[in-house]
Amino acid sequence: MGDLSEKLMEELESKTAFTIPVFGGIPVPDSCVVTWVIMAALVALSIILTHKLKKVPTGKQCLLEIGITKLNDFFLGILGPHGKKYLPILETLIIYIGFSNIIGIFGFVPPTKDINVTAALAGIAIILIQVTSVIEKGGIGWVKGFAKPMPIMIPINILELVTRPLSLCMRLFGNVLGAFVVMELIKICVPVGLPVVFSLYFDIFDGLIQAYVFVFLTSLFMSEAME
Repeated sequence: MGDLSEKLMEELESKTAFTIPVFGGIPVPDSCVVTWVIMAALVALSIILTHKLKKVPTGKQCLLEIGITKLNDFFLGILGPHGKKYLPILETLIIYIGFSNIIGIFGFVPPTKDINVTAALAGIAIILIQVTSVIEKGGIGWVKGFAKPMPIMIPINILELVTRPLSLCMRLFGNVLGAFVVMELIKICVPVGLPVVFSLYFDIFDGLIQAYVFVFLTSLFMSEAME
């Protein structure tokens, strides 16, 4: 258990990949470098999949269009037709978080194990929710929304500006870190064979589920803000 505690503390520490020699040195954490790798991979994949698109799709274009259609239907089912303009950023979020959570199978440390990354994602989500409310209701309507359903709810509604991003951040970070703890316990108890099976579950299935939950809650909050 002592070794597990040490590994857990190592996971909680933000590791520096390199330092930019300006302004006294700017540390660049591993999570930032891995994020750049994910971004480069997604850009390259986008170029490959969208190269020479045809009016009658075949092969990889069919798979791409099926995936995008499924994502569009999922988000529009929550947001309604007025939410169509928000699809690009929501789909970008789910794709990035999904890749971040499963990149561990390629030997990289998932960026979402860094609480700074999950906090940044939660911040983006809550800004998106509030901007959506302003766009759909106008500035005055957004301010009046804090008094709904009755003025006595104003302190609680203002508090939600903090609690919602905090819950999104800690849910994503806690589940990714929790998966690491469970895997380490399995390796201690059954070091051969079983860890491979559970690694497939925690690194792929659970990672994709967490990406789904994050964007589902974000789009659900956006839907409430648009009402």
